[in-house]
Amino acid sequence: MNQAPPSHQEIIAATCHWLERAVIGLNLCPFAKGVHVKGQIRYVVSDAADEDTLLGDLERELLALLAVPAAEVDTTLLIHPGVLTAFDDYVAFLGVVNVVLATQGLEGILQVASFHPDYVFADSEPEDISNCTNRSPFPTLHLLREESVERAVAAFPDAASIYERNMQTLRDLGGDGWRALAVGAPARKARGE
Repeated sequence: MNQAPPSHQEIIAATCHWLERAVIGLNLCPFAKGVHVKGQIRYVVSDAADEDTLLGDLERELLALLAVPAAEVDTTLLIHPGVLTAFDDYVAFLGVVNVVLATQGLEGILQVASFHPDYVFADSEPEDISNCTNRSPFPTLHLLREESVERAVAAFPDAASIYERNMQTLRDLGGDGWRALAVGAPARKARGE
């Protein structure tokens, strides 16, 4: 029996669950709670099946973010479950993202953070629990306003310590604790269920 991919609604629900349970719940990003509570996060699911289509979606969402006030939409999560599912391909695409920011004149205005189900930091082993700080249910490009990031960092004492604190939080939580959060992608359903 063929497996039906999750719907956009299921993808967004899984991403919100991850955001609430892991990112906010574990305080991995002390800036996330405010924009979440105020409803200032835009969730966009890309149906892209190739990098060119995703690139078009990214460019459109970068411009869409700039077109609205931060008080309305401060940040965008561009979730793309059908493309760049292999982490190495995803990492290679991040270089293209930086080129897009530069060619669109958006450096210093917007930035893109990276999240992936198989995220591995360059200096760690795949099974290192600290990689989970950037592990999302689906490959996701997080579009951020530089101005908002700067404001958040200025308001947070010792923002440079967030990375180290997050690594310790996850080490204390351990693999079993991370799995208990149940923040992965929803199981695929057989068609017709």
